[in-house]
Amino acid sequence: MKRTIIAITLASMALLAFSKTPKNDEQMTTTLQLTQEWDKTFPKSDKVNHSKVTFKNRYGIELAADLYTPKNAQGKMPAIAVSGPFGAVKEQSSGLYAQHMAERGFIAIAFDPSFTGESGGEPRRMASPDINTEDFLAAVDFLSTKENVDPERIGIIGICGFGGMAVNAAALDPRIKATVAATMYDMSKVTVEGYFKSEDSKEQRMAKRRAMAAQRTQDYKNGSYQRAGGVVDPLPDDAPFFVKDYYDYYKTKRGYHARSGNSNDGWNVIGCQSFLNQPLLAWAHEIETPVLLIHGEKAHSRYFSEYAFEKMTGVHVEGKSMKMGNKELMIIPGAVHTDLYDDINGVIPYDKMEEFFKTNLK
Repeated sequence: MKRTIIAITLASMALLAFSKTPKNDEQMTTTLQLTQEWDKTFPKSDKVNHSKVTFKNRYGIELAADLYTPKNAQGKMPAIAVSGPFGAVKEQSSGLYAQHMAERGFIAIAFDPSFTGESGGEPRRMASPDINTEDFLAAVDFLSTKENVDPERIGIIGICGFGGMAVNAAALDPRIKATVAATMYDMSKVTVEGYFKSEDSKEQRMAKRRAMAAQRTQDYKNGSYQRAGGVVDPLPDDAPFFVKDYYDYYKTKRGYHARSGNSNDGWNVIGCQSFLNQPLLAWAHEIETPVLLIHGEKAHSRYFSEYAFEKMTGVHVEGKSMKMGNKELMIIPGAVHTDLYDDINGVIPYDKMEEFFKTNLK
């Protein structure tokens, strides 16, 4: 049996060795419909060059991305891949982050995850803890093969729900040399427990499983997937603050985008089913590379970053910044969840992120 396993492994390695590695120009061959005009929720910088690129993940799903390169860039440079928030598109927060990082000397891409925005994948508006983590790894594949990128100096940024994906990616792929998670959600934790453990019982989880199962049957009968709806609109007077916070971003000129699920009809009802039994941060304690968690003091979601920090370090912290080894939690006084989506209140710590990446991508 041992010889058989070794033989299969060697055969697989041989196939990989003789397979053709696509060149950058071949990776640009695409069937995706990519918008060429500037349609972002933020102004275009005159300090960077911008272009559209595509690449595939290991499931064969083609991803669309915006590539931001510092003007007058020379030689092999450090690079950063950015995605999120969960239900958003690259024309929103992730593109803003990527453009700012390019202004500060990094090659940066902001990509749409699988099943989202301009990226491929059918059916639309699905989410997967595995595939969406893989999307980050595929972005690293792409950046590693670019002639102007140093493959030993690649980092990632995950925003909101893709903060959890980014931490998971860092636990899986040691090519990722530094990770930032901003205003993060752990989508597994919130799906399993509800907000603030409001649905954290066996009976409540079973009710979710039954509801998802019933919806799957109905969707199959209908031949289509029922959408859950994006951010509630019109906004009820008695809506909780965090719902108003989301509305102020996704449903106004500040952050609305036509391809954003959160701005429109949201995920499929069964889109997040897998998160019920696939914990994202299971191996966060084994991440060896630096991780910076950034969260607002007043954000309803702050406890997700505190939980992630505890998973990585074993240290419980609440409401304050802390650093343990190469893991750091940065709490921004007075900031709410969506303050870290854009520059409206000027609290996104770009200087801190620049210092973090320049220190750890060298």
